[in-house]
Amino acid sequence: MVTMRDVADRAGVSIATVSFLLNDTKPVTAATRARVEQAMAELGYRRNAVARALASRRTHIIAMAYPALEHRFGMSTAEFFTSAAEAARKEAYHLVLWPVGNDGVELRELLGQGLVDGVVLMEVQLDDPRVDVLRETGTPFALIGRTTELEGLSHVDIDFDTTVRDAVGHLYDLGHRELVLVSGDLADPRFHAYGPWVRTEDAYRRIAAEYGLPIVVMPCSDTTQAGQEAADRLIQEHPKTTAILVLNEYAALGVISGLTRLGRDVPGELSVLPLLMVPETAALSNPELTIMRTPGPELGQLGTDALIRQLEGADPLPPQLVPAKLYPGATVAAPRAPRSKGGGGRRGERKARS
Repeated sequence: MVTMRDVADRAGVSIATVSFLLNDTKPVTAATRARVEQAMAELGYRRNAVARALASRRTHIIAMAYPALEHRFGMSTAEFFTSAAEAARKEAYHLVLWPVGNDGVELRELLGQGLVDGVVLMEVQLDDPRVDVLRETGTPFALIGRTTELEGLSHVDIDFDTTVRDAVGHLYDLGHRELVLVSGDLADPRFHAYGPWVRTEDAYRRIAAEYGLPIVVMPCSDTTQAGQEAADRLIQEHPKTTAILVLNEYAALGVISGLTRLGRDVPGELSVLPLLMVPETAALSNPELTIMRTPGPELGQLGTDALIRQLEGADPLPPQLVPAKLYPGATVAAPRAPRSKGGGGRRGERKARS
């Protein structure tokens, strides 16, 4: 078995120097670090993670806290995880997934075991009990999402205003004047204070009004079946609709299948544009969905970097909002029948483009 003495002898340094490097207890020069790491590679030395943690009082493990019981996993969620794990790996940290509830009870119990150095919090509520737990325990943390009160909180999030504005503007330019937002169901106790749903709906109501458009918002649960039911309800209650914005990825797939069952042509009769989705999910639909692509890779990395900067004592990462971007598919087109040119709102009429 290769020991620290073997590494020290090969690198031409003391055992203490090897220990300082392995346990991050004292700085060593770049040249010395290179010699020691080369010796470790040549000898096949493996670091003892437990010993390192005991010596430095740090585990170099960070947790991503995800409320799996309240929020379903999707392909967009997986992008946050994988990009966060890669960002952690590049900084010599390990990332683990903690599927803990939104109430903060499980989180408090896990933090008491001293398993991680810090936490990246996902699926943030406007008033999130987990933030209070992290503050009370003195645990470093960063948010992917936003609470209502942000003072002193390291956070990154989707730019919902820009995302909604770009989506509505794209449909408006194509000639659509009768839009419906199939939003999240804020009456559901799991989501009544869920930041993304609240902010998206608020942005849509404000932006649709700026365009002079009728404001129609239909609540919908986060399931494919709920999306199918929403499609049926929409056709019955809002027959003049030419374009549908959908917030949840599962509901969006349900809306498409529901319209197909009803014999509606997409995008000939109705355009469908999900607001937060990844291309892999869009490809499950026939026709393939045009989407506003969720910035999961960017936010997963930024949230992890923000936490690691805290742990390393580096300059904090400024708060950042990243919008979803239009990703082409086959479910958005100009409305088949010409629409009235009234109701231009503050922007007035704009020439439709394909």
